[in-house]
Amino acid sequence: MVSMGRQSSWVQVAGHRGNFQLSGGEVLKRYNDEEAKCLDCLMSDSLRPFVPQYHGAVTRGEHCYMRLEDLLQGLRRPVIMDCKMGVRTFQEDELVKAQAQATLRSDMYYKMLKIEPSTLSAEEHAQKGVTKSRYLQWRDSTTTTSTLGFRIEAIMVEDSSVQRDFRNIRTLAEVTEVLLCFTKSQLDILVSPEILVHLKLVLIDALMESHFFKTHEVIGSSLLFVHDYSLKASVWMIDFGKTTPVHDTIQLQHNTPWLEGNREDGYLIGLTSLISSLSQRLSNREHESGTSQTPPWAGNTFDPF
Repeated sequence: MVSMGRQSSWVQVAGHRGNFQLSGGEVLKRYNDEEAKCLDCLMSDSLRPFVPQYHGAVTRGEHCYMRLEDLLQGLRRPVIMDCKMGVRTFQEDELVKAQAQATLRSDMYYKMLKIEPSTLSAEEHAQKGVTKSRYLQWRDSTTTTSTLGFRIEAIMVEDSSVQRDFRNIRTLAEVTEVLLCFTKSQLDILVSPEILVHLKLVLIDALMESHFFKTHEVIGSSLLFVHDYSLKASVWMIDFGKTTPVHDTIQLQHNTPWLEGNREDGYLIGLTSLISSLSQRLSNREHESGTSQTPPWAGNTFDPF
């Protein structure tokens, strides 16, 4: 079997404990109706090559699971990075509900107090509580989610240890350094056709053609980067539990800032930031080596808009 211990470590960290099982070359993920509907749509969409194969649902014991392709199959020493995409990780409906029930939450106040006490107002300190809507927006504002349109959620290295604390990463340059750590400075992996060209050309084209992308508010979804210190590298779109269709009258751009009510998720803002980070590092390497022989698929800066 291929690295079952590593796979188990990853799925336990990537999602809520108990939500995943490994079974015969498949990953079983606790059933979510919204995600199952998304996966059904994606199986016939232009984004199909970028999402795990969905084999329907299965019941195990008391729970129902979605049967998903094992994205680590065939990798002996997989290294994995989860990048949460978009300028927000909460749904608009979730925010509206939180605002309607504007009760003070002491648990959320203490989470903010532990991480960034200076952001709390004198009134919030006196009340020792914040509303959920305040907490949801603060949570994203403390990471690159709100500034770069994505954040590095977790990295699992070959010894199965998982790093999750990337809250102090704030700039594109700092993101680039984390990306280098992800490959132990093997830049050829990051700028390989399997990574950079897929982000820069293939995935962008698929997103632009995708009916699913045009009609869904993509929230809480991740890009999963996988490699094994060889040129076996890949990028996958995962996690659609918070992704919901929008009304026919709404045309999402995915590349404009979010304002409450416009339903924009900023997915393309994050993708552009990721590509810029990789392209800048490639440009720096060429400058350091004194060569400007950029591969034709790599290009320089990227602007899909």
